[in-house]
Amino acid sequence: MGYDLDEPLPDHSSLTRIRERYGLQIFKGFFEEIVEMCVEAGLVRGTELFFDATRVEADASMDSLAPRFAVEAHLSELFEDSPGLGNRTVEASRTKPEVLPTADDERLTESNAAKLDWISRDGKQDREERGEQYRRTADLRASTTDPDATPMRLGGGKTCLGYQTHYVVDGGRARVILSTLVTPAEVVENQPMLDLLWRTLFRWQLRPQHATGDGAYGTLGNVAAIEEAGIRAYMALTNSGKRPTFFAKDDFVYDTESDVYTCPGGELLRPLSREHPDRDCPRRKVTYRAKASACNACPLKPKCTTNNHGRNLTRSPEESYLERVRAYRETWPYQKALRKRKVWIEPLFAEAKEWHGVRRFRLRRLKKVNIEALIIAAGQNIKRLMGASRRGPRSLPQAAALHFPEPPFFSSRCCTRKRHRCVLRRSRRRFSTRCIVCDTAEEEEPSPYSSPGP
Repeated sequence: MGYDLDEPLPDHSSLTRIRERYGLQIFKGFFEEIVEMCVEAGLVRGTELFFDATRVEADASMDSLAPRFAVEAHLSELFEDSPGLGNRTVEASRTKPEVLPTADDERLTESNAAKLDWISRDGKQDREERGEQYRRTADLRASTTDPDATPMRLGGGKTCLGYQTHYVVDGGRARVILSTLVTPAEVVENQPMLDLLWRTLFRWQLRPQHATGDGAYGTLGNVAAIEEAGIRAYMALTNSGKRPTFFAKDDFVYDTESDVYTCPGGELLRPLSREHPDRDCPRRKVTYRAKASACNACPLKPKCTTNNHGRNLTRSPEESYLERVRAYRETWPYQKALRKRKVWIEPLFAEAKEWHGVRRFRLRRLKKVNIEALIIAAGQNIKRLMGASRRGPRSLPQAAALHFPEPPFFSSRCCTRKRHRCVLRRSRRRFSTRCIVCDTAEEEEPSPYSSPGP
């Protein structure tokens, strides 16, 4: 630890209360400092980005679930006069970034203040956004032990409370973790993807060629945003809404010039009307339908639809990006990226769970869980940085980033023995049997069993 025998030790609260004292922003800065060292060491390539998430159990039981309104009312009464709430302004001023050229734009400031991304919320779910046809279980019930943990289903049908840990990994040989975020288990993997992507590109000044993810990330919004940014979306597209007994939308061929679909039976589906999915959303969907007489007389109708008015298809303006991703499937870079993702980012989760105890979080509440994930991800990057120092630097910045202080010289009995063994090994290597044998017949008596000379 570096303390002398007569030197006073720090108080125990320096270690037990360090998370509350520093806050999440300090640990984010520590993680980014490690990534900065990896960048200076040349371990970050920046041409490929891989996204994935894993489920981690929370330190809470399913028996602790209670009505959410009662839990929130109890917590508000407990922490109403908490002195730790006044430190938020200090953390915000300490971590305030440099002024950007667009900081004086009032319209941009108002639009950014109206919406908060997942990173600014520290992975917290927005309870005000609710679905029209369903209600989340976490909106109605919360845990009295860890209110931020939500129910999730693991392998074998086991249901427990937990979180989702998201990683953004570089495609270089070192597999450096560029960003990490912990969200409640109810948050789907594709929701914080764009915020993590823009944060990673802006913070580390990267311009990747493609972003790779599994089928959970291949939504229309993610694919359209990534393709519009000039990045190829190498993602497996989801099959949501697809029924196994009927033809899928991929079985219909779209003609961009005529703006019609052709079904497997050869009939045309023409546009009928344009509908608004939401008043606040400017995008419009177009409905395509075939003739009812042609569909009813088609022998493929049992495999196509049960509607007597004909088969319907809807198309959004971003549908062209999905068709572009479907065209990527037959290319070698797309197939290589999907194979590489399995052996690139998933072993990092296995390493964190087997060696760093990420199968179950030790801390509770979302901010503390994010701190634990940041420390573990920083430790994984430090191991990559230490391993790269053995290969040697290629430039002066890499040499400065990979330079470690020399250990102090000390002499011990063990070191003396090792040094003596090395000397003996060197002398044994130089030993040779080719030497001159001296005549000692005058000093020694001849043996009676020796044969006489010639």
